[in-house]
Amino acid sequence: MSSEEKVDTSTGLSRVRTIDNPRHPSHFSTIRKTHIVLVGLICVFNGNLGSSLPSGAVESLATYFNIPSTSTLLVLPNSLYLVGYTVSPLFMGPFSETFGRRPIMVGSFMFYMLFTLCCAVSPTFTGLLICRLLAGVSAAVPNAVNSGLYGDIFTDPRRRGQAIATFMLFGAQGPLTGPLISGYVAVNLGWRWVFWVGVIIAGAMSPIVMLLPETYFPVLEEKLRERESDGERADGRVALIMHRVSDSLKRPFLMMIKEPLLSLTSLYLALVYALQYMFFQAYPIIFRGIYGLQIDEIGLSYIPIMFGVVVAFFIFSWFSWYHEKALIEGKPWASVPELRRLPLAWLGGPLLPVALLIQGFTARESIHPAVSMVVPGVLFGIGYSTVFLAMIIYLADVYKKYAASAQAASSTTRSLLAVCLPFAAPSMYGNLGVKWASVVFAVISALMALIPFAFVMFRKHLQARSAFAG
Repeated sequence: MSSEEKVDTSTGLSRVRTIDNPRHPSHFSTIRKTHIVLVGLICVFNGNLGSSLPSGAVESLATYFNIPSTSTLLVLPNSLYLVGYTVSPLFMGPFSETFGRRPIMVGSFMFYMLFTLCCAVSPTFTGLLICRLLAGVSAAVPNAVNSGLYGDIFTDPRRRGQAIATFMLFGAQGPLTGPLISGYVAVNLGWRWVFWVGVIIAGAMSPIVMLLPETYFPVLEEKLRERESDGERADGRVALIMHRVSDSLKRPFLMMIKEPLLSLTSLYLALVYALQYMFFQAYPIIFRGIYGLQIDEIGLSYIPIMFGVVVAFFIFSWFSWYHEKALIEGKPWASVPELRRLPLAWLGGPLLPVALLIQGFTARESIHPAVSMVVPGVLFGIGYSTVFLAMIIYLADVYKKYAASAQAASSTTRSLLAVCLPFAAPSMYGNLGVKWASVVFAVISALMALIPFAFVMFRKHLQARSAFAG
């Protein structure tokens, strides 16, 4: 590949963007790349772990702050954290392309630790909620930046896809680990120690995060030129920053309005994502209300979902190998872009309503709790993860240049629904019962599962009317 230099006409700054440059992060050593991948995994795991930390401490919080156990106020520690997830992606992705990956990733991780510590020492419920919101804003950053971080160092699509899949595996395990930890900690040590454990876990990993190098090549080059020119380009850099931020903030909203492919994908992912967080409210209703399990025992009910997530990762790896083999052999189907990712969603989509129906119809005293815990949990974990992997990477494949904006729009949409749906869980399961509430969600999931099939059927029409597809 020959060297390529582009000039930003709005600022006059020339920007080298070639992987031939020996300073390009794609030339980092294997050890250095492994360290960068590890930092991304640490950040996303801790951030997503924090999203569900209060789930097992609901009763402890209710007792300490004198809140009725049926009050929707007890949903707020989880939901306000996710409000941060609706805000951060819209800003932090563009900021990482302006100031670099390192300050955004390292700074956000430190702020996550700080605000989680503030949760642990908060004297009031209001103070706890404010700290949870700010912790969520900080914790959401890896979801907006990690794909770009890995794209900086991996030019091979297969290695980049594998890194992103691993990142999503760790991201999915985070919120499922939260209730497992908090259930035991809250019962034995109290709700404050739930957050102290989160701080301890993050603190133990923080030295690895602090050593993250900068990986965004344009920022590296601009800093080098600034040093060489003794800061003479400062005015141009300010103009560049303002121009980038303005465009980046507008683009996700425009894409959501004008791109049916993006809006439908975001809607489907929003449902899948929100269902996971709804379970944090529904599982205590099911396993404590019907079977009388203790809070620390309910945390174990998330292990089957975690196992399903791991199975989904191996399914993804196998299908990636199978597709690559078919491509080398010249199989016609392998050259269809949509068939590189969407078959995984064809598998996972139907598993979600099946899991919900099995759980709804087996959650009764006459049937052992393991039946409504293990089978639906594994199926949901596989379905949730395969749909997520397929649709998220599909967006990156389709939009290429505008993938960050597409991911920001999708992340904001799914986080909004994840904030709202858990509020409906207590009333739905209380008024309709576990069976019929599960049926309602299963029907909605089944209808949404048609979306990946429709993308293949109408792919030419959707791509033709797209102004942003690469």
